[in-house]
Amino acid sequence: MGKTKTTRYDVAEYLGTPQEMAAYLEACLEEANGHAAFVAKALGNIARAKGMSQVARDAGLSRESLYKALSGERSPGFDTILKVVGALGLKLHAEASQ
Repeated sequence: MGKTKTTRYDVAEYLGTPQEMAAYLEACLEEANGHAAFVAKALGNIARAKGMSQVARDAGLSRESLYKALSGERSPGFDTILKVVGALGLKLHAEASQ
């Protein structure tokens, strides 16, 4: 039996439409359990899919600061999150948790 060749999975390769990006972010928000860095990492994945340089420009941030903010190693400020979400063409919404 031959060896199985595997490749690294990159979710950004599967986020081709705004609807897929929104669904991915929604799923990550549900799974985050209060971990802002997890949500930041999800936004980073979406930004990579859309093009990090363009997202940085649209958000009014440097590309380097955007990479740092969305690395998942820290929790960026809410103002940064709002800028990035807007630059990605997405909206945040709230609903009652019941």
